[in-house]
Amino acid sequence: MIKGQTIILIGIVAVVVGMLLIFIGSTFLSSGKTDSNDNSKVSTGGVILVGPIPIVFGNDKSMVSIALVGAIILMILAYILFYRGHL
Repeated sequence: MIKGQTIILIGIVAVVVGMLLIFIGSTFLSSGKTDSNDNSKVSTGGVILVGPIPIVFGNDKSMVSIALVGAIILMILAYILFYRGHL
């Protein structure tokens, strides 16, 4: 059985690693060469879970579908983790 302190430590480490990855990624992205003829496109998408109801948003159809698949995976994972023992 995993102790509560171990789970808290794993959560803190995950948050710190995530923040470091965002910092490193933004540093490399901002140091890139900017060109006025650059035809790159940035797509965004995300999921907000309000209880069991997912709110999916994005500015591109492909990002919305990726976010929707991610929301379904999160809902299945939550069901397995929280409701598995109550059957």
